[in-house]
Amino acid sequence: MDACKLIAVGGSAGGITALQKIFSMLPAAPLPPIVVVLHLARESQIDPGLIFAHSTHRRVFEAEDKMPLEADCIYMAPPGYHLLVESGGTVCLTVDEPVHFSRPSIDIFFESAASAYGPTVAGVLLTGANQDGAEGLQAIQEKGGFALVQSPESADARAMPLAALKLFTPDLVCDLDRIGENLGRFTLIGVDA
Repeated sequence: MDACKLIAVGGSAGGITALQKIFSMLPAAPLPPIVVVLHLARESQIDPGLIFAHSTHRRVFEAEDKMPLEADCIYMAPPGYHLLVESGGTVCLTVDEPVHFSRPSIDIFFESAASAYGPTVAGVLLTGANQDGAEGLQAIQEKGGFALVQSPESADARAMPLAALKLFTPDLVCDLDRIGENLGRFTLIGVDA
């Protein structure tokens, strides 16, 4: 799969540093919207635009409920909210119960992406200290989407990638320094650049 409507990324411990490296390696060519769910403390006061200002030329937003997704933009789930993507190309935020002690939950996010976008979503599971995201990434693959897992050896916290590898065989496992290059091969379909 080289054409998609959405790149869905999940991570936890070490995720911000990993994303800074990935974003700095993305090509200049337009990409599908990139939506990110990271485990952050509910009281976290982060500005995604500032955190990634030196890593990417793309616009970076903290996602808001019913926000439309645009090509070549990056959206991050706000702390304390589950983020779901909808087939109409918008974001939905909820305060449902935590999953794997986490809100936002990567599993909930990935499962919504699989349901909304099926074979036109690429899912990426990064470094993290629990098993959240493994089942959701498997759901993306089962719906025909592309599943990429950061190699445990290149992860700050190996539990998350190891949980995915124990559960199923993803389409690609690669070191952190190759993830941006691999994401750069996805071209836009069905979204306006």
